[in-house]
Amino acid sequence: MSLKSINILDTEIKPGHSYKLNFNIAKLYTSTTIEVPVIIRRAKKAGPVVLLTGGLHGDEINGIEVVRQMIAKGYNKPLTGTIICMPVLNIFGFLNMKREFPDGRDLNRSFPGYKSGSLAGRFAYQFVHEILPHVEIIMDFHTGGAQRFNAPQMRVDPNFEKSLELAKVFKAPFLIHSGKLKGTLRNTCMELGKAYLLYEGGKSFESDKEIVKVGVQGAKRVLHHLGMLEDSFETSPEVPDSIVVKQTKWLRASYSGLFHPKVPYGKYVDKGEYIATITDPYGSFRHKVKSNQTGYIINVNQSPMVYQGDAIFHITSQDVKKRTKK
Repeated sequence: MSLKSINILDTEIKPGHSYKLNFNIAKLYTSTTIEVPVIIRRAKKAGPVVLLTGGLHGDEINGIEVVRQMIAKGYNKPLTGTIICMPVLNIFGFLNMKREFPDGRDLNRSFPGYKSGSLAGRFAYQFVHEILPHVEIIMDFHTGGAQRFNAPQMRVDPNFEKSLELAKVFKAPFLIHSGKLKGTLRNTCMELGKAYLLYEGGKSFESDKEIVKVGVQGAKRVLHHLGMLEDSFETSPEVPDSIVVKQTKWLRASYSGLFHPKVPYGKYVDKGEYIATITDPYGSFRHKVKSNQTGYIINVNQSPMVYQGDAIFHITSQDVKKRTKK
């Protein structure tokens, strides 16, 4: 593989060099420039170009922390190829501690964007045209929305072989088959023929050490598999393969009230098993919530209050074998 010339944001990325560029397309009301750092390290040897992104939603701290640790611990310094890190993609949402862009739009429903559209659409357009053309593999780190806590999981389209192969290398506890969704970064990357890995874990407004650790270890496995990291960075080979999940089903609240989950995320439950209670604030009502199927709990609603119809548990809905070591 030859060392091809790379030019990102009007900057020539030379072999063996490091760069910190600014991806900037808008300013605050005060005319203050907003910086979206793009941290690039390129090896002297040819190899893949990998992009690590976090903070596509501004309130998803775990994803930001995964990419931050990859940089801080030097895992973004490749033996071959190039590693590009954008820890906080939605810097506007991050500054406001909101999921959306200032225009109220979800950036992850705005791809591939528009040159003269909304702020989110313009950002997506520039990202697709300025960053993605140089990238072969994307690892995008997310969390569960609102108060819903996701078990650490990899989501991938099983029909896209490039992504599926790397998802298996990542070895998140759960590997969930998930199809295309219009407007997402994942859909755009797939249409461009680029391998894309979506990692989810934890919930918004929270940094969870275990969730972050799984994300960092998984990213290291992928980079090592690609020949981009030294052997000393290799993670333990004892980590079992992911539990492959082809179907899931939400369990919704039958009543409104105070919500008290009794089981942790990742637990294997039987149909009919007691997993939560819903009560009123006055001590006169108590409803036992039972699992509607047998499977693993991959998401728990951690909100203390729920309304009738709210999603409270996400459970795998087909028979899966328990995760075992090789």
